[in-house]
Amino acid sequence: MTGGHEVAGERAKPVDVDLRRVWIGVAAQVWRRRPGPVERLTARVLRSPGLARALVTTPSLLLGWVIATAVVLAAGTLATRGTGTPYVALLAPGIAATGIAYAYGPGVDPAWELSYSMAVSDRMVLLVRALAVFGLNAVLGVAASASSGVATAVTFGWLVPMTAVCALALAAATLARSANVGVAAGVAGWVITVLSAQAVAGRLTAAATEAALVLPYLAVAGSCAAIVLYATRIPRGVS
Repeated sequence: MTGGHEVAGERAKPVDVDLRRVWIGVAAQVWRRRPGPVERLTARVLRSPGLARALVTTPSLLLGWVIATAVVLAAGTLATRGTGTPYVALLAPGIAATGIAYAYGPGVDPAWELSYSMAVSDRMVLLVRALAVFGLNAVLGVAASASSGVATAVTFGWLVPMTAVCALALAAATLARSANVGVAAGVAGWVITVLSAQAVAGRLTAAATEAALVLPYLAVAGSCAAIVLYATRIPRGVS
């Protein structure tokens, strides 16, 4: 009887599970979907299928997000034509900052954990994603601003502050490891800037048109870019 209990006990012991092998199997199941035409083109341009997959899974580059951005900017265009107030110039930096913050993955990107199995560095993934989000928002914003009929200075003037606000949002997101913190920092920074410039210059568009603010914007953008580079140099798994 004792021998039988010992045999039964040995059989009841759980068999060791190779978690690494299981995780590789899960990753293979998720990443095995066939790439679409956009992803194939991106892979040829970037010369990296993994980087292309990380780019097309960016939350703020998904079709629903792009459509929502275009709708908001279109509404700003109509409001500008009706009131004469350049709402596109005021909305575009905040929208771009939100998209940039959501280019950073923890908590919002379903492929974030899987990206850790890629040979491409986290910094490269974040850089490509941020540039793609910034470029898309800049194109949509310029198109909406130009179609609203505002002056050229207002049409293109918000691109510099947009760079600074996006850098601020990305720096906050990477430091806090939270896209929501990045959104809050970017939007709050832009709102404070707009209100402060209006109080000083007496114009709502001062934050986007004042030449004296260009150097401060560039200084903020450079400082925040340095913070992002510092935050992304930390080895994986180290908080």
